Amino acid sequence: MIKKMIVMLIMICITGASQATMIATPTDRNQLYSVLERADVQQQLRAHGLSPDQAKARVAAMTDTEAAQLAAQIDSLPAGGDPLGALISAVLIVFLVLLLTDILGFTKVFPFTKSVK
Repeated sequence: MIKKMIVMLIMICITGASQATMIATPTDRNQLYSVLERADVQQQLRAHGLSPDQAKARVAAMTDTEAAQLAAQIDSLPAGGDPLGALISAVLIVFLVLLLTDILGFTKVFPFTKSVK
């Protein structure tokens, strides 16, 4: 029994570890091409001195692993937010914090609150 285990361990060590990599599927490249077709992306490419055709050629020249990684990064990126929404959220958070401190009696900012103290 011990001999079999030793032989199995030696075989595992000799064969080495297997390695998994990402392989780009046609949908990954199609996703990259569809992103390059968007007007706002093409405008940004031109602003950085790159034509959309050059960008498509670079996507075509990518390895499968690179295309899959880039497609995964695009999927994980947050959508662009508007600054007005962030400003409204910040004002709302400040208001709620001040309201809570007024209710708890630490501050007296709003005249319509009654302190619990």
